[in-house]
Amino acid sequence: MPVVVEEKFDSRLSVAGDNPSVELRYVVFGTSDDLEAKSELATASPTTYDDLPRQSIQIEPLANDIWDGSVRYGITEGNDPPQTGESSFAFDTGGGTQHITQSRATINSYAPSGETAPDFQGAIGVTDNGVEGVDVTVPVYQFSETHYLDDAVVTPAYKGTLFGLTGTVNSGSFKGLAEGECLFLGASGSKRGIGDWEITFRFAGSPNVTGLSVGPITGISKKGWEYLWVRYAEVEDEGAQVLVKRPVAAYVERAYDSGNFAALGIGT
Repeated sequence: MPVVVEEKFDSRLSVAGDNPSVELRYVVFGTSDDLEAKSELATASPTTYDDLPRQSIQIEPLANDIWDGSVRYGITEGNDPPQTGESSFAFDTGGGTQHITQSRATINSYAPSGETAPDFQGAIGVTDNGVEGVDVTVPVYQFSETHYLDDAVVTPAYKGTLFGLTGTVNSGSFKGLAEGECLFLGASGSKRGIGDWEITFRFAGSPNVTGLSVGPITGISKKGWEYLWVRYAEVEDEGAQVLVKRPVAAYVERAYDSGNFAALGIGT
């Protein structure tokens, strides 16, 4: 039996003035599922009425497969619920942590009187067995956007698109970030009582860089979410007359696939 939603004769109770409101009253037939009854009522009732946004949907069981429903419209000053198509934004520039083995510059080195400190050319924490490095804070721009999308947009195919783009970087400019600077961390969403979806999209931004140097190696370029690592080898430090580990090669690796973030449907 199909679900039927009918407006009652005593519907459309209206209040005019500073706090206008309208209440539409319905009867829902043909389902014992409260969630289905509420969803069908949301579909059957208008999102706005008399220029007032829909605020709430309420159902109450009357008999087997029959529900009493009411939909309220109004404006609560200073606390209006977001409407379909609206969005909100948040950001955090607290940064992230990265393990590095190479400094930007060696400020000074010290050795006992009469001896010369070995020159490791910026390598950090050099031991006989390797280069230990250090964890540092690096620029990471984390931000989120919450969008209120129409139910017709959030299809299984769209949810699959969100899943497929999670863990990818932008293939083109996105939200002010150049290609390769934005990482999509995923999305979470839920359906609201007024029939649309509240979905929060989370991102992290890391800047593209050029002109990097690693010891004697110069001219290195790397996109924000690519990974730079350094190969070290033992060479003779003629000044200190010892074998030291120094950078002999630098590599930039792609760690994430790229994706077309236009498919998220939240602008570029």
